[in-house]
Amino acid sequence: MANNDAAFGMRPVKRIGGTPYTGGQSRYRIAANYGTAIFQGDMVAQVTGGGIEVHADGGTVPIVGVFNGCQFTDPTTGEQKFSNFYPASTNADDIIAFIIDDPMVIFEIQCNAAFPVADLFGNFDIVYTSAGSTTTGISGAELNVADGGTGTTLSLKVIDISEDPENNDVSSDATNVLCVIQNHVFGVKGAGLA
Repeated sequence: MANNDAAFGMRPVKRIGGTPYTGGQSRYRIAANYGTAIFQGDMVAQVTGGGIEVHADGGTVPIVGVFNGCQFTDPTTGEQKFSNFYPASTNADDIIAFIIDDPMVIFEIQCNAAFPVADLFGNFDIVYTSAGSTTTGISGAELNVADGGTGTTLSLKVIDISEDPENNDVSSDATNVLCVIQNHVFGVKGAGLA
């Protein structure tokens, strides 16, 4: 059966060891006027100056975690605003991002192609196959099946196929998989299997 092709970035599912994910997240800063939108489910990386920015596909900077929304003073109304995504070039000095930064969280992500079971425990990167939605705030990032390998600078380590019956067909495009952040600022998981 064909998988439901609808990218959503990275969604927390549980923690390593089987314990539930309980919604923990930390606060990080985004610089005023940062020029790239960040969507819920996008990975973010550390940058000089003490803040975070969206992780570029193919980037090798260690990942801080996954963006889960933000708050800032709306430059037009002067009121506090909470949003599922960071609107690019927001001119505010108090932009706070909420980041799922626990290196033990297991995430679900959709692949940009069929995912072979033989590639489990390999390391992979993401690709932005579509822009995130400014309506829902949800990311358009997917796991890039083509760039799998053993490199420790690759962002993700795939550990299982999703249990979602609408997206676990490994012979069809848009397979959902479970992964951990491999190149995490709080601890690299190690080389992937070839």
